[in-house]
Formats: sequence, structure tokens, C-alpha cells
Amino acid sequence: MPELPEVEVVRRGLDRWVSGRTVADVEVLHPRAVRRHIAGGADFADRLRGLSLGPAHRRGKYLWLPLGNGSSLLGHLGMSGQLLVQPREAPDETHLRIRIRFTDEVETELRFVDQRTFGGLSVHDAVPDGPDAAVGLPLPLAHIAPDPLEKSFDEDAFHGALRRRRTTLKRALLDQSLISGVGNIYADEALWRGKLHYDRPTATMNRSRTAELVGHIRDVMGDALAAGGTSFDSLYVNVNGESGYFDRSLDAYGREGEPCRRCGTPIRRRPWMNRSSYFCPRCQRPPRAS
Repeated sequence: MPELPEVEVVRRGLDRWVSGRTVADVEVLHPRAVRRHIAGGADFADRLRGLSLGPAHRRGKYLWLPLGNGSSLLGHLGMSGQLLVQPREAPDETHLRIRIRFTDEVETELRFVDQRTFGGLSVHDAVPDGPDAAVGLPLPLAHIAPDPLEKSFDEDAFHGALRRRRTTLKRALLDQSLISGVGNIYADEALWRGKLHYDRPTATMNRSRTAELVGHIRDVMGDALAAGGTSFDSLYVNVNGESGYFDRSLDAYGREGEPCRRCGTPIRRRPWMNRSSYFCPRCQRPPRAS
């Protein structure tokens, strides 16, 4: 599933190629792609026609573009979703789900392509007040915590919530009500950089260790952004259809049996919540049994 850096790459592409353009027509080709728009595909199209798309924003793994009328176009890529800016005359993709055409003379359109149809687009009212109202934050995102790349991210508040949650580190990092945008890949990478085991209790984290971990999260996401994101197959691409290549720089994730880049100990993989955790057994000591 695309994580924060991948989604941020897509956001930047939307902001460059789509923001400021006025919607001429919308074609919904698969109902699951608009299933989060409860009123259905026809209403989804009606609520977009004639409106201009505002600046592209992101919170965690979600994208949105304000519509200027108190609502916003919300997007989630899910497991395999792609938002592509394509020439109008380009052949349709096999799994094309939604097409958005514009009124201007630019010969491109926005396409939502999704092989597994876990992602989708929808239109929602924006939060009515507070700092998020200025950027048109859709109401369904109101409960999601800011991500570590947002200016509004509060490290002290995150540390307090981390200590109160009484869980383990990786579980906390994937809890979108505590911190958004951190997925399985970048959690493993940040924990490796911080020499922290994924099962370490959050109650053992002091403020300086939390600040160090947040710094590692920001660093690994920054490195991934510079590389265009992480791609393991053809499903993640930016708006121009280009794959990221940060997977070549991963230190822990996907490296089972390969030597740790710090100490040379083989990286291990352990099943974890229907996923996998990758770690160095020497650098990232497991917590002592109580």
C-alpha cells in the first residue's frame, strides 16, 4: 500500500498539473471507485462539474482538493490506486475507474486507475471551523492526527499520547489517531535507524527518545521523497506513471537474511499483525520479559 512519501509525490503532481483547472465532465466507470460517496456516481459527477480544483493537500495517506464551495474532492489510493494525468487521446488503462475532463485547452485529463478497487474518490463537506477549515479538510479526516511532515504536528502532544496509550512502538506508529502517514515499511525503517525494537512498550519512551524517533521518521520519509517513493511492483506510480526507487535504499524492510548495514548481523523477519516486521536482532534488542 502506498505510504506517506508515495502519496506526497502524487500530491505534488496533482498540485502542479490539476490544481486551478475547472471540471468539464466526469465519467464513473466502476461503482466501487465512488463507494465512499454515498449518494452514488451520478451525484459525484454532478457535484464536480463546473467547479475549479483548489491546491492539493495531504494528511497521512489521504489526498484532497478544495472545490471552493465548502466541499472537497477526497482521494485514497488504497492498495493499488493510481491518479494519473494522461493525454486525452491516450488509450484507456485496463483498470480505469474514473475519468475527469477539464474545460481548458490543456490536452490532459485526470484518471483514477485501480486494479483492486480498494481506493476511491468522493466529495465531502469540509470541516466548518478551526485551522483545518482554511485548507478544506474533508469531514471524514477530522479524526486523523497530523503527520510528522505537517507544521501542525505537535511532538510534545504525540509523546504524551504515546505514553498514555500503553501499547508497543510499532502498533503506536501505525495508529492514525496518534500519528498519521506511517505505514509498515517506514515504521520498520525508522525503528531500525533508532535502534528500537518494534515490540518495545511505549511507556518506556522518554521525551528525548520520542523526539529522536520522530526525527528518524522525518528523515526516512524525506529520503524516500527525494527518491520518488518506494516501488516493489508496477502498482505504485506518480501522476506521470513513473515508479519510485527508494526500495534500493531500504535498511531493514524486505532484507531478511541480508547483513545489517550497521553491524553485519543478518536481518530477521517476524510475522506481525498479518504483516511482517524486519529488524536487526543485535541493534534492535527485544524488550525484556516482565
